[in-house]
Amino acid sequence: MAGRRKKKHNFSRIHAFTCGKASFNGEHSLIGGPGFSRIVYCNDPERAEASLINYGDNYVRTTKYTLVSFLPKSLFEQFRRVANFFFLLCAILAFFPVSPWDSPFSSVFPLAFVVALTMAKEIIEDWRRKKQDIEINNRKVKVHRGGGFDSTKWKDLKVGDVVKVEKDEFFPADLILLSSSYDDAICYVETTNLDGETNLKLKQALEETSKLQEDSSFQNFKAIIACEDPNANLYSFIGTMELEGQQYPLTPQQLLLRDSKLRNTDFIHGVVIFTGHDTKVIQNSTEPPSKRSNIERRMDKIVYFLFCLLFVISFIGSVFFGIYTSEDLKNGKMTRWYLRPDETTIFYDPKRAAIAAMLHFLTVLMLYGYLIPISLYVSIEIVKVLQSFFINRDVHMYYEETDKPAHARTSNLNEELGQVDTILSDKTGTLTCNSMEFIKCSIAGVAYGQGVTEVERALARRKGSPIEQVSIEEEDDSVADVSEVKPTVKGFNFVDERITNGNWVNEPHAKVIKSFFRLLALCHTAIPEVDEETGQVSYEAESPDEAAFVIAARELGFEFFERTQTTILLHEFDPLSGRKVERSYKLLNVLEFSSARKRMSVIVRDEDGNLLLLCKGADSVMFERLSKNGREFEEKTREHINEYADAGLRTLILAYRELDEEEYDQFNKEFTEAKNIVSADREQIVEEIAEQIEKDLILLGATAVEDKLQNGVPECIDKLAQAGIKLWVLTGDKMETAINIGFACSLLRQGMKQIIISSETPEIKSLEKLEDKSAAAEAIKASVLHQIQEGKASLSSSDENSEAFALIIDGKSLTYALADDAKDLFLELAVGCASVICCRSSPKQKALVTRLVKTKTGSTTLAIGDGANDVGMLQEADIGIGISGVEGMQAVMSSDIAIAQFRFLERLLLVHGHWCYRRISSMVCYFFYKNVTFGFTLFFYEMYASFSGQPAYNDWFLSLYNVLFTSLPVIALGVFDQDVSAELCLKFPLLYQEGVQNVLFSWTRILSWQFNGMLSATLIFFFCINALENQAFRKGGEVVGIEILGAAMYTCVVWVVNCQLALSINYFTFIQHIFIWGSIMFWYIFLLAYGAMDPTISTTAYQVFIEACAPAPSYWLVTLLVLVACLIPYFACASIKMRFFPSYNQMIHWISNDGQVHDPEYCSVVRSRSIRHTTVGFTARFEASKRFDEEKSESMSMSIP
Repeated sequence: MAGRRKKKHNFSRIHAFTCGKASFNGEHSLIGGPGFSRIVYCNDPERAEASLINYGDNYVRTTKYTLVSFLPKSLFEQFRRVANFFFLLCAILAFFPVSPWDSPFSSVFPLAFVVALTMAKEIIEDWRRKKQDIEINNRKVKVHRGGGFDSTKWKDLKVGDVVKVEKDEFFPADLILLSSSYDDAICYVETTNLDGETNLKLKQALEETSKLQEDSSFQNFKAIIACEDPNANLYSFIGTMELEGQQYPLTPQQLLLRDSKLRNTDFIHGVVIFTGHDTKVIQNSTEPPSKRSNIERRMDKIVYFLFCLLFVISFIGSVFFGIYTSEDLKNGKMTRWYLRPDETTIFYDPKRAAIAAMLHFLTVLMLYGYLIPISLYVSIEIVKVLQSFFINRDVHMYYEETDKPAHARTSNLNEELGQVDTILSDKTGTLTCNSMEFIKCSIAGVAYGQGVTEVERALARRKGSPIEQVSIEEEDDSVADVSEVKPTVKGFNFVDERITNGNWVNEPHAKVIKSFFRLLALCHTAIPEVDEETGQVSYEAESPDEAAFVIAARELGFEFFERTQTTILLHEFDPLSGRKVERSYKLLNVLEFSSARKRMSVIVRDEDGNLLLLCKGADSVMFERLSKNGREFEEKTREHINEYADAGLRTLILAYRELDEEEYDQFNKEFTEAKNIVSADREQIVEEIAEQIEKDLILLGATAVEDKLQNGVPECIDKLAQAGIKLWVLTGDKMETAINIGFACSLLRQGMKQIIISSETPEIKSLEKLEDKSAAAEAIKASVLHQIQEGKASLSSSDENSEAFALIIDGKSLTYALADDAKDLFLELAVGCASVICCRSSPKQKALVTRLVKTKTGSTTLAIGDGANDVGMLQEADIGIGISGVEGMQAVMSSDIAIAQFRFLERLLLVHGHWCYRRISSMVCYFFYKNVTFGFTLFFYEMYASFSGQPAYNDWFLSLYNVLFTSLPVIALGVFDQDVSAELCLKFPLLYQEGVQNVLFSWTRILSWQFNGMLSATLIFFFCINALENQAFRKGGEVVGIEILGAAMYTCVVWVVNCQLALSINYFTFIQHIFIWGSIMFWYIFLLAYGAMDPTISTTAYQVFIEACAPAPSYWLVTLLVLVACLIPYFACASIKMRFFPSYNQMIHWISNDGQVHDPEYCSVVRSRSIRHTTVGFTARFEASKRFDEEKSESMSMSIP
């Protein structure tokens, strides 16, 4: 029903533009030149010229690889890593005589296994992208073929095709609008996927194509479009259409962009001009910046350190080898006769000892290469993917209302979540819901609406209102309860018995109230949608605010239910009959809202023939337009809007005036002429004429709508503050609103010293009036610098007992504060403050502030936002968190992790961040430990064997150490280990400070693990050598050979490194037990199976376990003694540390095991160790209030004689 109505609408009558009145300007002369060479033959695929042009199809590919490019590109990615490239060289050298291994394949296998595993992961990730591409490219759209429109896949669209897009469908390519279901060919477009804006955009076709509404009318339609080449500019377009020999200019008004959605319009017809990767949205899509965690960067340094160590010990070994080799044959006597230096190859030739030493260097370089953990990177990638799996499936971060779980879009930064020092947050849609609710109003100087906003609660706390003097536990509960109560009607949360249910008729100014709500029902551009089954009316509005106003009018008795081309129909509450009656208002003109005008008006004629101008707008422009007789309620209304602003509400002033016929006729004549002007300054002329009639208004009152805080935001901020994380708010809102939200979130509190740097000072306002703009800019900059220096001086003069500072700066001042010669000073001031709020910030400023904090402080930054204006900030920060809210998906698509609500950030950081940081840190340290342990046993054996290049272990023992016998336990550590439970992580946020300080991956801890590895290697080697070297090992009295010594040492290594891991684990799971003890058992199984193979395959391992090791008690005894000796140093150090220098988590373990977790005294002792005093949040506010009360009671007691 609504669709049939809308087809007859002619909205060019109500908007300040007219159909097809575009003008040629200077830019259109560029067509045909460089950058403006595209020619589109519309609906004419058979044309010879069209067949010669190949613009490509509409297939869009976002995958990283293709079938052809996968192998070379993926291999290139793998061998860009220095470790993989090193092992590739070793694998190549393994086929030459210089290799220390008998079989080259034992060297190739680990590298091939690791590379294949990583490539498999790449295939899986790219296949997910491929499936998304398939889904999008196979969407259907109606395309004109022959005599009608047939469904075709998006990917098959060609430039020049005419398509039909229906309501709520996405545009499949960049189109030029030809016609729509409206007679004047307008349509409404939602662009949230492009720019994050929820306001609907109005588009209109040329007048010459607006009549092409029927499908059959395209049978003979032919046109030629000449336009700009593909580019990334979303907001500009230059082109011309040649139709029936005439040229018509094309502007952005006719351009419909791919991935935007058709709204409030039954259908449109359009012609495709850009397809696939030529579309503007794809042209705008850039590769996200490559982000690496601090741990990964430090891990690279450790790998380089181990490479240096590898080269050093290889060089030392080669020097000694050269010396020993040169002395092998002297005066005809052979020192090492068993090497037969008189009949040897170049590798042991005493006459060419220098060359032999060089070749030996290559040999031991390959041999000692096991110092470098080949499986480190792939193991970490596997662990991070599994960690992301648990993040994505955490039910505590699932938002049921929108059916959206958390989504880790990249797994590279998991551990970085545990090291965040500063959070930079957007406000609207991030801290707040971006869901407007009509909650209060002021009519005829009387305030209506009894709802309490979150900001009002915060204000009451500031003022010490008796109703707010509750304990922190009660208060937290009350906040949660209020935030969970949702209004029964979306957009309407108004409670006041004086107004609702028609009771307004009993108010003293009932006539004014009637005019007030009638204005809300008439002054807008919303479109009603009537549900044919229920009869209920819903609205499609250009902004959430406007929708809230129309809904409020409906709920209070003035229901807007239909709009025709000249009429607005209402169901009004009639005071006389007490029933709703239908009223018709003739819509004459709409004077549209713009950021410059800050208001909108409509001119209507009521049923009595009265001409009314109804206007709503910002107080800054409305009060000055009131007539002398229309200011009756001005003083009270000003008081109310100030109170509403203090409560964090958005306000608009409502006013009206009656017009006489002569005045309106003159205005309408001028206004219509201005709308039909074909010139570049048409908009300015239209605004000037509108200005002339929007005067002498009579004030009715003011509205107040609330952009509510999201549920749990204050509690989340409090926890993050206790964790030592600083929060900066970067918002485009005005300063007053941002400050009020700051109080609601407890980022600001009573007594906190505010350093306000504003461009609204009288001094700066006077400077802006100077004619010399460059001199004015310099003077304003000097003023801003002076304010910053004054703030820094105040900060410097404070002591530890002083109240915390808050910095609040507006966008204009921020422009100067971010200049190269001022930004360091600004950052010093900001870092010294407990809270930082940047108001009126542009998207670029948000990104610049984020970059400044990240680069200058060197700490980990996290940016969180929900709109396209936050994309720069998200990409600039170390971690970008996108809120999957109502502002489209642009922020989410540019983020590293997506969550549905700000409050989930608490669990994401304090639980998953803490766990991931601890797991990855422990995992990397352990990885280097086990490789140092293994590598140095090889080095010590080389020393023992005169640096001969003889490996201590069998080839396959060497190859499988990192791949099979020690890989799975460390992966289990990285996935499952927990130092404390999630509940305790949230109860004791100070645990998070371990990551902020990087306690677990400091150079001290890294080097201590390396030292532990060297110590273990020393104990293993010398214990085994001294215990086994001179002992009879078999029944026949044979002593140990290299094969038995190697097997025994290897057994000790496998036991030691796996048991060391078991000691390091805080939280055992069944899987970890299987992996740790299973790896040890698998070593024995492998030794049995491999030793049973033919000697040509098993070589030195042939029957070594069955015949030699297993029957010998000394083998088992040495294994046990070595294991105990290697673990005692670690156990002793860990015990001393736990007893005398306990960490946060160890203290929490104590009180948890003792059942004291809920004992306030014990908890207070643990919290007292926090490195940062909590300065914001509920906790800090109550502590400050407590101190204030204590000081007050002390002063009172001292005053009593």
